[in-house]
Amino acid sequence: MENLVEYFQLPFVQRGFLEVLFLSVGAGILGTWVVLRGLAFFAHAVGMSTFPGLVLADGLGFAAPLGALASAGIFATSLERLSRRRKSGYDSLTALLLVGMLALGAILASDVFASGANVDTLLFGSLLAISDADVAFAGAVSLIVVAASILFGRTWLATGFDASAVRSLGVRSAIPDGILLVLIALFTTATLSAVGSLLATTLFVVPAATVRLFTARLVPWQLLTISLVAAEGTAGLLLSLATNAPPGATIAMLAGGVFALAFVVTELTTRLRTAPQR
Repeated sequence: MENLVEYFQLPFVQRGFLEVLFLSVGAGILGTWVVLRGLAFFAHAVGMSTFPGLVLADGLGFAAPLGALASAGIFATSLERLSRRRKSGYDSLTALLLVGMLALGAILASDVFASGANVDTLLFGSLLAISDADVAFAGAVSLIVVAASILFGRTWLATGFDASAVRSLGVRSAIPDGILLVLIALFTTATLSAVGSLLATTLFVVPAATVRLFTARLVPWQLLTISLVAAEGTAGLLLSLATNAPPGATIAMLAGGVFALAFVVTELTTRLRTAPQR
């Protein structure tokens, strides 16, 4: 208990804790839309596609969020154009583009900026090394997510259940859907300083998928996901301090473990309920 008090007296721990709390709001809301609309792979790919931009930002000395947003924008735009012109599956195109972006990032990190790019930090983030600007950015992006969910939530929900019916009613879902994709890219960028490009979706896909096992109602789903992200992020942060492990990887392992446990519990409960009575 004394160690916990000592930890929270450290400025970098306080910033990490605030980062987790701010991100949990946006993650809890956006994560439900990502899972509901089947965009988990896209969200994960967007996070990983920021790697080349992060390498350039680190090597050339400009703001990392700018490089990440530019890289994510190129990825999303290229995917949208290719999906229109090619008959290949959307997931296949996503995977192909993602491999290209990762390869480009690896070349830049190893050959162009051999000593300038901190690859480990770019890939896995550093929740204990964030700045006040990172915390402010996380809070601002979460507010944007909340506002967008209030404005477009009904359309996202309706489109998620029956896109053809929504279009037949004269509702244009292209703009709200485009805004949802932009929000995913923006929020992913906000998480990079905390968990890096490889683990960006740890904060808003895995917890939302975990809570989805227990509820199908949207508002409780979002509120419970916010709480779960905050709990897992805080616990992961403290566990990383106690074990001297990377915070991003620790949070990811904790989130994965909670999901696995929740899945086992729900499976066992379902089997017990459906088991024939003797």
